[in-house]
Amino acid sequence: MTDAPQPSASSTDATPTTGGGHPLAQLFEVQELDRQLDSLSAREAELPAELVELRREMDDLNNRLEDTEMVLERVESQTRTLDLDLKTTREQIERTRTEQEKNAFDARAQTQFGARLQQLSERAEEMEEDLAPLRERESDLLTQAKTLREQHRGLRPRLGELEDADEQRISDLRASGADMREQRTALLGSLDPRTAKEYETIRRAKGGVGIATLTSGRCSACNVSLPVNVQQRVAAAKVPPVKCPSCGRFLLSPNA
Repeated sequence: MTDAPQPSASSTDATPTTGGGHPLAQLFEVQELDRQLDSLSAREAELPAELVELRREMDDLNNRLEDTEMVLERVESQTRTLDLDLKTTREQIERTRTEQEKNAFDARAQTQFGARLQQLSERAEEMEEDLAPLRERESDLLTQAKTLREQHRGLRPRLGELEDADEQRISDLRASGADMREQRTALLGSLDPRTAKEYETIRRAKGGVGIATLTSGRCSACNVSLPVNVQQRVAAAKVPPVKCPSCGRFLLSPNA
């Protein structure tokens, strides 16, 4: 009785089954896992609309409060300076009156002291007139700053709730990808280190896609028509994988 013919090694290598031992089939699995993990990462970055809007509103309030406080600081500084000048001028008026009572013994001295008092009084009146709008402006700014702080404080609880919910959302997404990351690590660890390292390098350089398939004689990634000898080498499904001479990605047979 004649024994059934055994498959050759090249035949076994050329037609690996998904999840089997052939490294090219494992590369396909790694790339599919990478696509799913990339999708999870993209979803992590997609913040809920309400959170985005509330953060924007909080930033706007912070900026407005900062601007208001800066203006308030300048107005308060001007008010303090003018208040101090007014106080000094009033003290000069009082000293001048005291000196007038003690030393103005004749009409000439009375006239000189009177002119000095008139000058100081007019200066004080001008300062008081200048102070009125400054104090009004200061009061308005204090009210604005208080209102902005209250608005900011009122939004904090909701922002905290949204931040907590988003942290939970991200945690859930990462947890959902934990098994995939473990599977990916195991698959890459079972590959030839050089092939695994090259795949990672190509993937980073090519927008997350390190593998293309040979489809109708063309690279599925860059759509360049490939020479027959390249197609034959891809069909042989040997390791290390053939690279597309155009885009540099690994080229694998769709049957791998």
